[in-house]
Amino acid sequence: MAEMDTSSSGGGKKHGGTKSKKQSTRVDMTPMVDLGFLLITFFMLTTTMSKPKTMDLIMPKDTKDEKEQNKVKESTALTILLGKDNRVYYYEGLAQDPNASANPDFFKASSFANKGGIRDEIIRKRDEVSKLRNAKGEPEDVVVIIKADDDATYANFVDILDEMAINRIQRYATVDISDQDKTWIKQTENANGVK
Repeated sequence: MAEMDTSSSGGGKKHGGTKSKKQSTRVDMTPMVDLGFLLITFFMLTTTMSKPKTMDLIMPKDTKDEKEQNKVKESTALTILLGKDNRVYYYEGLAQDPNASANPDFFKASSFANKGGIRDEIIRKRDEVSKLRNAKGEPEDVVVIIKADDDATYANFVDILDEMAINRIQRYATVDISDQDKTWIKQTENANGVK
């Protein structure tokens, strides 16, 4: 707040008809300091409230040594394939053997439905694997391998990642789909009359 000093410096004597006034300006900075502290407080509170929400992603270290690579046990793996038109396929294990499809119960189709869908299979596999014990006597964790076909949608990929979070799956990986997996999808679609 600016104030004007209008006091005269003449000491009460009159000069030849004109009165000389000395004017000085003084700016009070107290309100500006208050405003500064209010702005600092406001920005401190709003920045802590608006933290970005991100998904934690733990990436394995890149190594060429076979011994140092992360290995997945066949008994703890569940492979999920995302197909076109919201279709989901899955099989247990890694299926590195192309003759594994000789078993008719090996490769199964599912959906994102709440009842009888892929969520029930994830829960069943998680509970089954949690009963297993490793060499140290600790329970095993299920490892879900997610593979998306070329015709799969981004929404389905996000849906399956949501299923991982909902079902508390700690270990999952997204991997490129193999030619063998594509062949199994085509065979299943042809058997069910899907075009």
